[in-house]
Amino acid sequence: MRAAVIVFPGSNCDRDMAVALREVTGAETAMVWHGDSGLPDNIDIVGIPGGFSFGDYLRCGAIAANSPICRAVVDFAAKGGAVLGVCNGFQVLTETGLLPGALMRNANLKFICKPVELVVETADSLFTSGYEKGQRIEIPVAHHDGNYRADAELRAQLEAEDRIAFRYGTDINGADDRIAGVLSENRRVLGLMPHPERAVDPLHGGTDGVAMFRSLAASLVSA
Repeated sequence: MRAAVIVFPGSNCDRDMAVALREVTGAETAMVWHGDSGLPDNIDIVGIPGGFSFGDYLRCGAIAANSPICRAVVDFAAKGGAVLGVCNGFQVLTETGLLPGALMRNANLKFICKPVELVVETADSLFTSGYEKGQRIEIPVAHHDGNYRADAELRAQLEAEDRIAFRYGTDINGADDRIAGVLSENRRVLGLMPHPERAVDPLHGGTDGVAMFRSLAASLVSA
């Protein structure tokens, strides 16, 4: 299994993502600079990490989404490649159009940094097959703009297509329907605000993120 982690100016979770992919899945992991025009050959998954790409100027993820490498990521996803976007990575994925909806300022206008309860809404994806539907897990968040917004029609579509991957156990940021993570139409792109890569080692205080990376490894290797 081979993975690429995209690095933007302002990324601060790129090494966390790389370590989780390497240590949990055994993936050979390459760091790819945002200014590169292409991904390494034979990549199985692209990770877009958290942080503050380009200082979160304009809109979170908007400038990063126009980086040369994102054109390659969009092409990779269009061909069925797996993409995982966490926190700022989720924001980038919505800005590229790979995922629907938008991430807005938290309802309380404050940065939130703490472990939170998530409810697994589907086990039918590369990323969530290691969980049980309805399972409650604890994953840390660290965001100021994690308020997921989508109109009623889009939310109904996501619900009908089983594309809501995770919900917050309680309302932490004002997100519509407490949505914390969504899947693409082909279910091979996941964006979520919580940080599973920060929950893969007992020293992190919890290991509920391990199942996500193990799910990926099992799904991609078997494919």
